Amino acid sequence: MNAPNADLLLAQQWLARLAEQAGGQSMGPAELALPPRWVDAAAALAGLVLAEGKQIQIVVPDDETLPELSNALDIDLRPLCLVLPEADFATRIALRATLTLLKSRLNRHADANPVWESQRRHIERLAGSWQAALVWGQSETEAAWPEDIAHLFPARLLPASHAVEFGVPADLQLLIAPERMPADQRDALVHLAPRVLCLSAAGRGNERRQLVTFNTEQRQRYELDVLTREIAELELELATVQAEIADFSLRYHTVVGKLMVELDALQAQIAAAEAAQMPDDVALKQAAEQSQAQAERSQQEQRRFEEAPHKEPAPEARPFAPSRDLKKLYRQIAQKIHPDRATSETDRSWRTRLMSEATRAYRNEDEAGLREVLTLWQEGAVDNDAGDRATRGSAATSALAVQLQRMKARLAAIQGELDRLLASRLYELFVAARLARRQSRDLLQEMAVTVDLQLDAARLRLRELTKDAPTHPEETHDA
Repeated sequence: MNAPNADLLLAQQWLARLAEQAGGQSMGPAELALPPRWVDAAAALAGLVLAEGKQIQIVVPDDETLPELSNALDIDLRPLCLVLPEADFATRIALRATLTLLKSRLNRHADANPVWESQRRHIERLAGSWQAALVWGQSETEAAWPEDIAHLFPARLLPASHAVEFGVPADLQLLIAPERMPADQRDALVHLAPRVLCLSAAGRGNERRQLVTFNTEQRQRYELDVLTREIAELELELATVQAEIADFSLRYHTVVGKLMVELDALQAQIAAAEAAQMPDDVALKQAAEQSQAQAERSQQEQRRFEEAPHKEPAPEARPFAPSRDLKKLYRQIAQKIHPDRATSETDRSWRTRLMSEATRAYRNEDEAGLREVLTLWQEGAVDNDAGDRATRGSAATSALAVQLQRMKARLAAIQGELDRLLASRLYELFVAARLARRQSRDLLQEMAVTVDLQLDAARLRLRELTKDAPTHPEETHDA
């Protein structure tokens, strides 16, 4: 749990209050005053409930506080949490991005936390719904999302309108400022969970805010804000996957790669010798050609690895493992600096340099380097957002449209790159090594031992073939 002690203590007090509610005679929701630091405490509560293997729904009157809530969540549990803005067009963006994030984290087996093991079992039970959601998430159409899509997430942070629309039961529900929700929504929500805690903001701006009717420019700004937050989550995921695979590739080539090059070369020689003994056998000739091609590919791959600049291999017991704080810092930088939010080519060039440096620092687990990037941004940033908002009319709309186009293209690119990396044979091997490590096994060393045995067998076979190589085909058949 990453929450400060005060926030965690408050979350535990809420749980105790709900336990009193469950053990009492009253069937109504528990009610408390909304405290000033409720956002961090609500995020801590989500972590506690998920750790118990239960489902939680946090409902707010509108999406004003959703960005802050999302950033306050335990970053390693964030993909389990469905955080959706109120406007339909923005909901689609957040849904698709969250599905990509959850799919990536499930494929990576990145966390041995029991919460994630529970989620894998949950997804297996809802395999049909999961596949339908993934198909929808990868589509570019405006088709309605699957009705049961919210069932896939054990934590949901939603505006009241979405919570009522989805209607998904939870073990525990937290209603924030319910007095600002329409009465029919409140009545519907209290029946979605056996334990409901209402945090009232009485006297603190209780007016109900209706969903805003957006003009073109307002809609673009709203959509851009949502894209920025979701892309920052995915930039973090992509940078993590890339760092993991680069780190593992380094250790793979160091421990196993050179042995595989030697083994492929020996197998090519064996295949060539076997084909030479039976020159009329087409199948043996083809096998020899394929073995030679594989040997050449192995040599080229190993050569590229040896010639490429890379850091020193991390000790086997210490693979790439960024801390929660490092992840949150990189995500914060991605939200603030992302190059696709640039308003000019000069701005874009500067943002790109800073973002590249941030990614380098993150991959090296260099927190000081990340903080330096953030400081450079804060010291040198021109208030482009304020300047952009000062520009109204068609010029602002056109500039925002360009930003949106770039951000949507980046979102699609990240999704495609994640799919490509996670489907690669090297990453499959990395995941297998990660799972083996949790069993106190070193998969790469096991592979090296196996390859060593194969090398001994291959050397013996080659000696047998070349010691008394037959001169005539008849001798080959006799052999």
